[in-house]
Amino acid sequence: ELGPLATETLSCDDVDVQSHERAFDGYFKIDRYTLSHKKHDGGWSAPMTREIFERGHATAVLLYDPDLDRLVFIEQFRPGAFAAFQSPWFDTKTHTPWMLECVAGIIDAGETPEAVARRESLEEANCTVTDLLPIAHYLASPGGTSESIFLYCGRTDARNAGGVHGRADEGEYIRVLSGPTNTALAWLDQGGYDNAMTLIAMQWFKLNRHDLKTRWT
Repeated sequence: ELGPLATETLSCDDVDVQSHERAFDGYFKIDRYTLSHKKHDGGWSAPMTREIFERGHATAVLLYDPDLDRLVFIEQFRPGAFAAFQSPWFDTKTHTPWMLECVAGIIDAGETPEAVARRESLEEANCTVTDLLPIAHYLASPGGTSESIFLYCGRTDARNAGGVHGRADEGEYIRVLSGPTNTALAWLDQGGYDNAMTLIAMQWFKLNRHDLKTRWT
């Protein structure tokens, strides 16, 4: 039976790491762990070996203009989506590896999540963020990667949002799209977003749109 939040007693202290090594060190990194963990009945699991995708931690920001009541998104090619869409679970007539997303970027050493939100908004969308409101901090895919996402809603001026931006030296060719919130919310109802960070951001926006507009206007 569910009780108050955070009553679970198991923690990181209940994990015994027997070995930890870097298995691959390229553009992305993979670490290999052998570990055991305490079980709910008080015993310990048998040792397990798992490869973990070490991508770092990231910030994502849903850009919103409360004066125009418009949202700003980006569209870019994602090789992981391309690989996923080769499976029979997706119809490539309706799914494309050019993802409609929130602005996002990896947090470099010495940066804060808020600083990355502002930097990436300029680099990827040519938009200046004047206010930031935290939405969530969540694990991207905890079964296989350590990556977490700091998700925000950012206030911006969408009057001139558009064009193609990004850093060519990082392989970024990013198209900026802006539209009325009613249209963006209709896409949500129609299943138009197929990546987690944008789905989470849009579900939050749907619940908080009116309060957000009041706060920022």
